[in-house]
Amino acid sequence: MDEEYDVIVLGTGLKECILSGLLSVDGLKVLHMDRNDYYGGESTSLNLIQLWKRFRGDDKPPAHLGASRDYNVDMIPKFMMANGTLVRVLIHTDVTKYLSFKAVDGSYVFNKGKVHKVPATDMEALKSPLMGLFEKRRARKFFIYVQNYNESDPKTHEGLDLSRVTTKELISKYGLDDNTIDFIGHALALHRDDRYLNEPALDTVKRMKLYAESLARFQGGSPYIYPLYGLGELPQAFARLSAVYGGTYMLNKPECKVEFDMEGKACGVTSEGETAKCKKVVCDPSYLPNKVRKVGKVARAIAIMSHPIPNTDESHSVQVILPQKQLGRKSDMYLFCCSYSHNVAPKGKFIAFVSCEAETDNPELELKPGVDLLGPVDEIFFETYDRYEPVNEPTLDNCFVSTSYDPTTHFESTVMDVLSMYTSITGKAKVTLHNIILVEDSNVDS
Repeated sequence: MDEEYDVIVLGTGLKECILSGLLSVDGLKVLHMDRNDYYGGESTSLNLIQLWKRFRGDDKPPAHLGASRDYNVDMIPKFMMANGTLVRVLIHTDVTKYLSFKAVDGSYVFNKGKVHKVPATDMEALKSPLMGLFEKRRARKFFIYVQNYNESDPKTHEGLDLSRVTTKELISKYGLDDNTIDFIGHALALHRDDRYLNEPALDTVKRMKLYAESLARFQGGSPYIYPLYGLGELPQAFARLSAVYGGTYMLNKPECKVEFDMEGKACGVTSEGETAKCKKVVCDPSYLPNKVRKVGKVARAIAIMSHPIPNTDESHSVQVILPQKQLGRKSDMYLFCCSYSHNVAPKGKFIAFVSCEAETDNPELELKPGVDLLGPVDEIFFETYDRYEPVNEPTLDNCFVSTSYDPTTHFESTVMDVLSMYTSITGKAKVTLHNIILVEDSNVDS
């Protein structure tokens, strides 16, 4: 391997694949390696036999569950905002030609022990059983303010500087009660805990607008979309994109070892006795364990069922957010369900995930409020995994390490990590990417 690459990417997780695609489109010479013989890394999709092997240690799942190949069970299940940044990246890079998406049926929130549809507009707020009559009117006024808010038009600001006013102060102006604040902050703005209340309101208003725009995009029952055959399709689509732009792929490369020069800068990667030279290394935390620290643990349950989640209007695909306050927790819990309608299970079968940040030593018990909402399950698997974030300084060592996936069942935090990595690798402002993407906005195949 005498060639020198601009970037060597290690691991074919979703973040790494998006980056290798974006960097290849930018004209950089990219080599992409993975120690596994499959795409996806942590974010791979498994068929039934693979799922059984991973969780039960044998490869003989019961026959009544159907054919193994009909299952595509995501290990990091996440829906995409229809108008969100990831979809813009997909359109900007033309990856959409390798993928088909379908809208997700429902978006729900857990409140006072029950599952409710999330109201996202002033009209839906008036119909929602989440609020009493007077609260509905107050909420409607707040939704109208958010819908009309335009950052560049001061007339829509009603005299408030949202970069200084906290979310708590903005919401108190409308007199909304704690319950309403709870579903707005967690199920619409998709905050993971309550810290946002003391932060500038602009972020929350933008997140609410994104939710409403995404909902309007497909006129579906939720703001989310999801690829047919599961998320495992995404890393492969970006890998194809990278290859089209000259990227080189090598799977099944054991012990990819990052090499450093005298100054401690990454200068290449060695596997099977051969070294490829490079200027920069991009990888997931597992490839450079001495440059990351553990920041938490995710607990999750994966269930195979023969029915949709109860109280979600028979939705075949759905997200339910369980805000922290409703469960007496420090952070939210997430419920994700998909089925044969997205080609991730055989006809009549549903795959559900319950995930949260583990806050105790008994994650199975922690997940119980979410698991209880599933109704009867055919099979259930529990697992935990550690979350890591980089502690190195990329300007000093040329190593760009992604953050582990959080328990959220939507993509917003994942994409922010990818875009900030893209900025630090290329020196290009995130804004330029955002602008290209905003200009090139068009319909995604629905």
